[in-house]
Amino acid sequence: MPYRIQETIRAIQTKLDPRTVPGGYGRWLDERIIEYPWLFARLPDGPGKLLDAGSALNFDYILRQPKLREKQLTITTLAPEDECFWKFGVSYVFGDLRNLSFREDHFDYIVSISTIEHIGLDNTLLYTQDPGKKETDTGSYRCALQELRRVLRPGGKLYLTVPFGRRDVRSWLQVFDAEMVKEIISTFRPASYSADYFLYDSHTGWQISSAQRASNARYFDFRHDQPWEGHPVAAEAIAALELVK
Repeated sequence: MPYRIQETIRAIQTKLDPRTVPGGYGRWLDERIIEYPWLFARLPDGPGKLLDAGSALNFDYILRQPKLREKQLTITTLAPEDECFWKFGVSYVFGDLRNLSFREDHFDYIVSISTIEHIGLDNTLLYTQDPGKKETDTGSYRCALQELRRVLRPGGKLYLTVPFGRRDVRSWLQVFDAEMVKEIISTFRPASYSADYFLYDSHTGWQISSAQRASNARYFDFRHDQPWEGHPVAAEAIAALELVK
């Protein structure tokens, strides 16, 4: 089993709180080593209707976790993927997050892990062959947030993460800065919310941070970027928001 998966499973099963991880946690691993434990530390036990908006949960070792097995899970993304876990009772709905096919107030929980940064940009690189999804609309993630709010029941929770730091737009994703995180919150209009920031360092690994301290974080894209000393695997920082409708 790959080291990345082993460490992720260990973090989830030991109920690791990413806000209090030891020094060196997650060195040489991408932001999922923080995002998954962060989600499972907050997602309640028991039943409920859960929407995975973006298909970040569509992995065997994630779907086997008890908190997800107890829930009615729907995954929505642009196009079918190589793996399908219908035997776990997972429903798959394909479409655009800016125009969801679900009725209002349908879900108890929505999870959107490192997804909205791709909305409105070139999704033909990794996610679909539809040429209509090769876009340059950096603001259309707001439409997706409005749709996610619409299909979430009152009192329901949205768990959302984005790459954070120095504002940057690549062909297939964008890095959110502090003003854009505020835009997420104002667009969703939560009854309440919490925001955590995590920053990667090649010596100390992933650690809790402040927005200000992580404000110059960069994104390393191995397809195009020249490595720099201590560069991360992907995002150098993330913002993780729990938004209550």
